[in-house]
Amino acid sequence: MMKLSNFRYEIPTVIEFGRGYIKNLNKHVQQLGGTKVLIVGDPGVLQAGIVRRLETPLEEAGTPYVTFTDVGTEASIESVDKGTDFAKLEGCDIVVGVGGGSALDTAKAIGLMLKYPGNIRDYIGQDKVPGPTVPVIAVPTTSGTGSEITRFAVLSDKDAKAKLSVGSMYICPTLALCDPELTVSLPPHITAATGMDALTHALESYVNKATQPISEALSIQSMKLISKSLRLAVIQGENYDARSDMLLASTLAAMAFNSTRLGLAHALAIPLGAHFKIPHGVVNAILLPEVMKFNIIGNTEKFIEIARIFGGKTEHLSARDAAELAVATVRQLNQDVGITQTLSDYGVEEDHLDFIVEEAMESGNVPVNPVKPTKEDLKNICRTLIVPKVKEGAFS
Repeated sequence: MMKLSNFRYEIPTVIEFGRGYIKNLNKHVQQLGGTKVLIVGDPGVLQAGIVRRLETPLEEAGTPYVTFTDVGTEASIESVDKGTDFAKLEGCDIVVGVGGGSALDTAKAIGLMLKYPGNIRDYIGQDKVPGPTVPVIAVPTTSGTGSEITRFAVLSDKDAKAKLSVGSMYICPTLALCDPELTVSLPPHITAATGMDALTHALESYVNKATQPISEALSIQSMKLISKSLRLAVIQGENYDARSDMLLASTLAAMAFNSTRLGLAHALAIPLGAHFKIPHGVVNAILLPEVMKFNIIGNTEKFIEIARIFGGKTEHLSARDAAELAVATVRQLNQDVGITQTLSDYGVEEDHLDFIVEEAMESGNVPVNPVKPTKEDLKNICRTLIVPKVKEGAFS
């Protein structure tokens, strides 16, 4: 049992979760006072016909809308600027984001810029947003980022080769419209990566120093759903129950870390993703077991509970061995869903670790990690995931 202390929990987003709920989109637009909708998506959801599933209820009701899909695999400042200019030109007063984290973060940032002056760079950092944005409805199509309810919009700056974050409860979407039907077409490798991202959210929130009773309960339920259904969602993409479990797990994990932040896996994932183009879910999956191993001594009881959630048999084991079983169960989950890469597969080498670690140490996720790391600790975590190069002539 955790020791109770003072805490605060807040989530301003309304959540509607259900199969076929996308048909209610126009009703929500009207309730929020929208007169012209900007739909923000990416080329993937456009090609998959998912954008069309949002347009149809709006057309049937005669609600004006325009569509913006110039969003890359990462949300970017450039896309926010383009989308904002387009929305202002068209006179949009409500934003509907559809897709994964990139599209939803872009939609949240555009919602901010439709209300306030300047450039999105003016709001980078924590709590710089002066008040509520225009209404934003977030429609997730992946089960991992949790961006449909979070207070963060992570944006890449191509010129600086960095990821920047706007953090404020004011940019939480007004409504998260979660329809599991929209996740069924997700390919196995993306299902796996986003599912491991959701697990990293739940687990890091659960063991970190900012955890509190409400976030803890959300993390536990999220991990139970992931343990039950991630493998099935990957190998049986049409399995509606598994898809529903994973979408709910992702949202619950986001509800947890929205108030607690995360840990070292995410601290390292941001610079690694920015500099080496490693998909966010994949880099978290690669890092998570090693970060868990490092953190065991900071929250041993929680890691024992994680081992049990993921099917580990902890009876008759010492506390340390039972906690380390959590690491083994997560490694096995990675393998089962097909994530077997190392950092070396993306070109990360020993010479890169200095600047990666320097950037990671600036993350707000480091202070809440259960074990206070040194720069050398972070390097050692990464070193375990880098395959040493064999020198020419070594076997001659």
